[in-house]
Amino acid sequence: MTEQTASTQPSPKPTGRRRASRAAGPAAGSSATSAGVSVETPKTTKVRLSKPVGPPPRRQPHRGLVALVSLAAALVAVVALGVGVFFSVKHQRSEQAQQAQNQLFVDTASQFVVNMFSYTQDSIDADVDRFVNSTSGPLRDMMSQGQNAENLKLLFRDTNATAEAVVNGAALEKVDGIAHRADVLVAVRVTVTDLDGNNQPSKPYRLRVTVAEDDNGHMSFYDLKYPDGGN
Repeated sequence: MTEQTASTQPSPKPTGRRRASRAAGPAAGSSATSAGVSVETPKTTKVRLSKPVGPPPRRQPHRGLVALVSLAAALVAVVALGVGVFFSVKHQRSEQAQQAQNQLFVDTASQFVVNMFSYTQDSIDADVDRFVNSTSGPLRDMMSQGQNAENLKLLFRDTNATAEAVVNGAALEKVDGIAHRADVLVAVRVTVTDLDGNNQPSKPYRLRVTVAEDDNGHMSFYDLKYPDGGN
């Protein structure tokens, strides 16, 4: 029998999976052609876009004209404000003057009523003359007729007393701006005191006094009425 040695014994086949072979074809980075010639891939070309065209340059403003227009507008505003203030002050002064005039009518009527009712035995002539001299219009005509002024003096003397009038209230009723007259309602209380100093009960009176103002600003006792039957 022939003895097999290690050199003559067939070597065993290696075990395991066989690596798959790469498919035939061109190597990476080259392309194959039908003729077997490699062609390089073309390079990418960058295209530069032109920048957008901006707006046209702005026209420079006329600074002198703008300043002139602004100054004119400011002057107009100042003038308008001044005119408004002027008329406001004028209107306010007119109202104040009218209020002062109305108050003067009220004060004058109140004083006329006090002069008409107040007297003392020692000053009857002066008291009656002061009252008559302050009248005008219909009231002056009435006091000038006959001996009305003298009869009033005699009436006061016959009382053997003195009288004092106190105005409790007075209010302007209406004003006639055309005739320059005003009607004033006056509430007065008259107290008579005899020669012994005894006071009689006071008597209240309500009167409508018409005050007239002449062109010189002088006021007079124009007319007298007793509304609603008097006291």
